[in-house]
Amino acid sequence: MPQPLVSIICLCYNHERFLREALDSVLAQTYPNLEILIVDDCSTDNSVRIIREYVRAHPQLKFISTGQNQGNTKAFNIGWRASAGEFILDFATDDVLLPERVAQQVAQFQSLGPEYGVVYSDAEYISDDSKHLYYHSQKYKAAPDGDVFAEVLERYFICPPTMLIRREVFEELHGYDEGLAYEDFDFWVRSARKYKYAYLPEITTQRRLHHSSLSSGWYGKGNQLLASTVVVCKRAAELVQTEHERNALAGRLKYEARHAYLTGNFTEAEQLLQLLKQTTRTPFLYRLIGHLNRCKIDLGFLRKYYNRLRYRQ
Repeated sequence: MPQPLVSIICLCYNHERFLREALDSVLAQTYPNLEILIVDDCSTDNSVRIIREYVRAHPQLKFISTGQNQGNTKAFNIGWRASAGEFILDFATDDVLLPERVAQQVAQFQSLGPEYGVVYSDAEYISDDSKHLYYHSQKYKAAPDGDVFAEVLERYFICPPTMLIRREVFEELHGYDEGLAYEDFDFWVRSARKYKYAYLPEITTQRRLHHSSLSSGWYGKGNQLLASTVVVCKRAAELVQTEHERNALAGRLKYEARHAYLTGNFTEAEQLLQLLKQTTRTPFLYRLIGHLNRCKIDLGFLRKYYNRLRYRQ
């Protein structure tokens, strides 16, 4: 019986330092039926030169340039729409795949029914210079299987680069939402409403953490990441169906509103607090935060003090 085609969409933007290790890890996969597309989002370093070198040496690689810098969500959509695989792997070329990654996840998919749209796994976090930092499962609580909609509303537990995704999920969602500054939370909310998720308790991927990573400036004033979170929370509010899911969303809104306020993102904090009010009875603390927020009273020092105590920052 032929094994299903898996399309690996390799997304590159100025990954010159890590590109060879990343592409070598794709080429080292033990799974035989692969389609490998490298999408470069107009890198300004030597990434394209390295990609062309690999394409010459490995003619099975397909190279796509976005033509102008599009951002991650648009670049990925260009790649998956050009692909043909039954399963899709979204792979940033500063990360590393372990050799059995695809084979393990396809095997798990083949033991599951069509209602499962995503298989995700444990991961090892590595530094810029590829040194071990920690494992995903050490930092986050046990990962659930099956219907994870309420869980993705409430907390972060999926390491994004570990996901292998059934193609029909992207077709159903029309890919990533290109109007957002990041894709993960929105993808989880929209896909988990209809499809089940399965967890593979194996380390399949090395995820690289950078000092200047996307998440490091998440609550910076005017950051579009937080604005995108507001959009996704509004979308989630339209999808909740049970009291458990509503409570999970309320927990997320409290967290995001609190951090938005304490970082001076008063507009987003107000939007989140209004959504909280529509979702559940607003606790006194968040009514107080709403009043302080409308008065633009800056208590950001409390968050900095907390972070120093907890993280020794």
